[in-house]
Parts: sequence; structure tokens; C-alpha cells
Amino acid sequence: MTATRRIVTGAVIVAVCVTSLAGCGAGDDSTGERARDQEKAEPAPAPKNVVRLIGDGSTAYTGAQPHLPRPERLKPGEKPPQFVVFSWDGAGEDGQKLFSHFRKVARENDATMTYFLSGVYLLPEEKRDLYRPPQHSPGRSDIGFNDREGIADTLKQLRLAWLEGNEIGTHFNGHFCGSGGGVGEWSVAEWKDEIAQAKRFVKTWKTTTGMDESAPLPFDYDKELIGARTPCLEGQKNFMKAARDLGFRYDTSGVENQVWPKKKQGLWDLSMQLVPFPGHSFEQLTMDYNFMVNQSGTTQGDPAKHEMWGDQMRDGLLQGFDRAYRGNRAPLIIGNHFESWNGGTYMRAVEEVVEEVCTKSDVRCVSFRQLADWLDAQDPETLERLRTLKVGEAPKDGWKSFLAAGPAPAPKGVPGAPAAKR
Repeated sequence: MTATRRIVTGAVIVAVCVTSLAGCGAGDDSTGERARDQEKAEPAPAPKNVVRLIGDGSTAYTGAQPHLPRPERLKPGEKPPQFVVFSWDGAGEDGQKLFSHFRKVARENDATMTYFLSGVYLLPEEKRDLYRPPQHSPGRSDIGFNDREGIADTLKQLRLAWLEGNEIGTHFNGHFCGSGGGVGEWSVAEWKDEIAQAKRFVKTWKTTTGMDESAPLPFDYDKELIGARTPCLEGQKNFMKAARDLGFRYDTSGVENQVWPKKKQGLWDLSMQLVPFPGHSFEQLTMDYNFMVNQSGTTQGDPAKHEMWGDQMRDGLLQGFDRAYRGNRAPLIIGNHFESWNGGTYMRAVEEVVEEVCTKSDVRCVSFRQLADWLDAQDPETLERLRTLKVGEAPKDGWKSFLAAGPAPAPKGVPGAPAAKR
């Protein structure tokens, strides 16, 4: 996210009326008439949509999130819905306008998604030294920082995304991978410090940018932030320990087969999964980066193969969807980046998958928060029984008898999945 890539226009400011301040609106009634009416009337109830600014006003409590469905427990014998989670690492809006584009795609296909925000995308380049990454010098970041225009555009998308029912998670800050200070080498204490900084950059962007007149983000980030994906899928063990202590509810930094999730270290393990890789004998992780690495090994591969590579990703994800939809109904977890690698072919593939699956009967394209809410609402014995189903395996005697049976047997376990490349 750098200034050199930006070609966007200025941000549109969303007006928010703070009820404790004067000037939020004016009526035609005179002051005397209003006073007489107030004397006759009962005390007015508290407003339903009170805006309470937090800290420097970068964020605000605005009430319950709109369009967040109430999770329902499965009835005895009821077939579970097919959940699909589309998620985005390092979510920010730049000249490609992919954040705003996929918000539109989601709305048009009855979907909500999870956007993992990189905290440094709300930190201006000239204030980079405010970031003190673990095991690195102040102001260091492997993904850079942002300019004020980029920050304003990203803030606009974050506001609108949350108001549409999407989730704002975190992809932390500097995106350090590999040896020599990569996230895989961080201690629990260092992870806690990185998380605290990611929160702080979201909660203090008005102070760091000077954009005091801009509307706040309409959520309390301390309460909104309940899950994450680590950079390059590294450092999961110590991150999960830190996340558990900080009250997170899920992690999606692992690799798993298409089976029903369970908790690890007190967090829902909502790992990305392995799906068929058309034309190959091995399965592929449900992430655009991994498809790219196993196809071209570079973000700028042979243009003659771009269409084929995108079709491979699309078809692999659809095959993974079909075997879950017709089989064990395990949630399908997909991760991506707002990047135009290999001519944007992976963005085209993801969009086609959203359009194909999200409007099907019994399919719910949801955020990780919504999936975690649903899992928490279920009978633990029902989830244990669902975990006994293998990849693509449907109950032999049908769902009604399978989920109407007695206590579930202990799951036999799932074969280990190969390590991710990112």
C-alpha cells in the first residue's frame, strides 16, 4: 500500500450526528412550543442509536452491528447449512479499488465477508516511527505504510463494510515472514505487543493523520476484534496463546482438510483448507497466493496462461465446495489478497465463485464472526457428531437419522495436512 500505486479520488465523508453535541438538526417548532410539549409528555426514551466517541474520536460505539443475524441451534435431525467464508488479508483500498469492488460483489450475492486490516494501512508514512515492530527497528514494515489519501479511502471502505454486516479483523502490522525476526520467531509477549499496536493505529488515526473532521469508524475495535490470520501463516502457536489471553474467539492461520472445525487452546480453529487442484495429483490451499506460487511462481507469469490459471483456481474452489455441499457440509474457508497477480486472474476467479455458490439453497456466505457465533450456539454433541464425517462424506442413512441419534462417538481424528507455503 504505497503512494506510487495510488490513483484514487478523495474520500467521501460519512456524516455522523453525535447526540451529546448541539447542531445535529433543526426543526420548525419554536423553543416555547417545544418546552410546552415537553411539560405534557412523558420523559422520552433513550435514543436507540446513540453515538459514543471513543478516545480521540477515531472510533465510536454506535450500537449493535446492522445485518448481523442471530445464530440458531440446529433442530434434531436438521441438515446443517453450507457455510462459506471469503476473507481478505491486509484489507485496504488503493488505486485498484478491489475493496470497494468486492463489497459490491458481496451485496449483490447475499454475502458478508471478513476483512483483515493491516494496522499500518492507517498510519501515515511520515509517522512510521510510531510503529515499533518486535525484533525490528522502529518504522520498519515489509508492506510499507500509507498516505493520507489512502488512509481516507480505506477508512471509507471500513465504515461501509461494517455497516453492511461484514467483519473487521486484523492482519497485524509489518507482515514479517521467514527467519531473522519473522512472526514465526515471536514470543507470546511480542505477539501481544504487535496486537496492541495494531489496535492503537486503528483507534488513533485521527491523531496520527490530523483528519479531525472525518467521521469515526462506527465500532469499538476492542470489541470488534475477535480473530486474525497471521502473516504467511507463521507463528500460530504463540499467537494463539496471546490471542486466548486477549479474548479472541478464533484463529484462521492454519491448514486443514475439509472437516468440521473444533477449538484449539480455547479458540475456534477456522483454518483454511485443502481442495482439489485441477490437473494435479495433490490438493491446494484455498488461497490465491498459493495457487499463484504453484502455477507461475511469480506475480507476473506468462500472460498466455492467466486465464487458465484463474480457471484452475475457480474450479478447484468449486470442487471443494461441491464435495462439502453434497457431503459433510463442513464450512469452506477461503483466503485472498486485494492484488492483481497474473493480470487479476485470481480476483476474477474469486468473484465467479461468489456468484456461483452464495445464492444456492442452504448456503450462507458469512464472516468468521458469524460462523463462530453459529458454532457457539450449537449443541456440543451435535458438533462432535459432525466431526466424525470425513472429507466429502455424507451420512449413510441421511441427515435426519444421523443428527437425531444419541451422543456422538469420539472423533477418530483427521490426517495431517501438508504445510502451507504462505
